Amino acid sequence: MINEKHKIVPASYLVLIKDNKILLQRRFNTGYEDGKYMMVAGKVDKGESFSKCVIREASEEIGITIKSEDLKMAHLMNRITKEPKDNEWIDAFIICKKWQGNIENKEPNKCDDLKWFDVSNLPENIILYIKTALENIKNNIIYSEFGW
Repeated sequence: MINEKHKIVPASYLVLIKDNKILLQRRFNTGYEDGKYMMVAGKVDKGESFSKCVIREASEEIGITIKSEDLKMAHLMNRITKEPKDNEWIDAFIICKKWQGNIENKEPNKCDDLKWFDVSNLPENIILYIKTALENIKNNIIYSEFGW
């Protein structure tokens, strides 16, 4: 029997905080969890760190500039998904409270709402693993597993 190499998809999530509120965007026209809220995020490119990924995604998705020294690792999640296909993920949730520029929806073809929510009053239509990660961050839990 030949062992298949283990593959994990790395992704970064921007936990953008201002006045005890978090910025969330509602997915639209993506084919995955459309109509539900999550934060700015993306898959880490080959040769890219988690922090560089979240800096790039912030620029691409909401038009702001972030410095690496203004980022703080908040939570790491090892997650498995069945739909749309079997994937194993390592999700890095990174807090940022300081940035430059004005926030705007730069990807209206993938996001139909961009809104600040009180961290203790998240929308009902939030992606479940995102809600779990935010609860873990609130409770200072650094690592979790989801979907196993």
